[in-house]
Formats: sequence, C-alpha cells, structure tokens
Amino acid sequence: MIEIVVNGQPRRVEAGLNIAQLLAFLGIEASRVAVELNRHIVRKPEWESTVVEPGARVEVVWFVGGGSC
Repeated sequence: MIEIVVNGQPRRVEAGLNIAQLLAFLGIEASRVAVELNRHIVRKPEWESTVVEPGARVEVVWFVGGGSC
C-alpha cells in the first residue's frame, strides 16, 4: 500500500496502480471524469501507462451534463 492524496484527502491505495486501475479501485466510473496527476492533466489514452507513485496528488473532476430549458 502507498499513500496518495485524492481530491485533497489522504488515501492508502495498492502500489503499482495506473490511473485506470486507481479509478476502479476507488469505485469511480471512468467514462465521465478527467484526471489531474501532480498538477498535470492526464489524457485518457495515457491512463493505462501512467503509474501513480507514492505521495502523488490526484484530482478527479466529474463532467456534468446540462442544457437550456
């Protein structure tokens, strides 16, 4: 287990997870989020190859749909 910060909250997660695996580990639906790792946006095609290291700061932002009435 490693310590990281997710959306400002300390978390302990399995070591060696990539971004996609981290989202699954956290129970987050990956299809409607954007991810920032250590203040850099990680594009979805890079999630599988981007490993989360100890001490990482991760921000997950949910897309919210809307429209005019």
